[in-house]
Amino acid sequence: MELKPLDPKGKLYLIPTRLGDDVPLEVLPISIKKVLEQINHYIVENEKPARRFIKKVSPSKSQRSLVIHTVNKYTDTAEIPSYLTPCLNGESIGLMSDAGCPGIADPGAEVVKIAHEKGIQVTPLVGPSSILLAMMSSGMNGQSFTFNGYLPIDKAERKSTIKQLERISLEKNQAQIFIETPYRNDKMLADLKAILHPNTRLCVACDITLTTEYIATKRVEEWNPEEVDLHKRPAIYIIQRDH
Repeated sequence: MELKPLDPKGKLYLIPTRLGDDVPLEVLPISIKKVLEQINHYIVENEKPARRFIKKVSPSKSQRSLVIHTVNKYTDTAEIPSYLTPCLNGESIGLMSDAGCPGIADPGAEVVKIAHEKGIQVTPLVGPSSILLAMMSSGMNGQSFTFNGYLPIDKAERKSTIKQLERISLEKNQAQIFIETPYRNDKMLADLKAILHPNTRLCVACDITLTTEYIATKRVEEWNPEEVDLHKRPAIYIIQRDH
């Protein structure tokens, strides 16, 4: 029997990071530490927090040995394929977001797309996703849900989008998930309380996995008297209108 040669390419490891400044190995598995200690090439959202995370998880790792490329809104996408060259030469690369899972509401998705096109094995590691953790905690339909990213900033467009998502949630019995820039969170909650039907369920989940974690699901009419300070706190919103 003829043995097939092993694929000489390195792997692209998708490495989740913390959702805040908590102790890394309290929310991350030891497998992440093991991978970080083996890899010197990284593609990250921003270099400074990436180096800080690597040092926190693996203090003995030489920072000078790291080769780091950034992929964010300022990156020329034409340069991204070259960042994967080490994989083609047999060295593995780690892909990291600033917080949570790379490729989910994160520019790293483009890197993963190109890796597949180049025949590079993509290996996701276990770690926290604020979107999934919020969904798990919401009590809404975990069999059918949609992540909608950021809603429009324009007031009229935002109102129309919120009403549309509420209508879809009713018609499809489907939870609708979205996020907001942290400094606009209080305005978002105020808009949701003003626009949604009083019987619609609304989950607000912020500071997930941190000591300040707050997760609550209530009918909008129950939210109206509530005063919750969400300013500059990373938050996930989920709505679902029941029959």
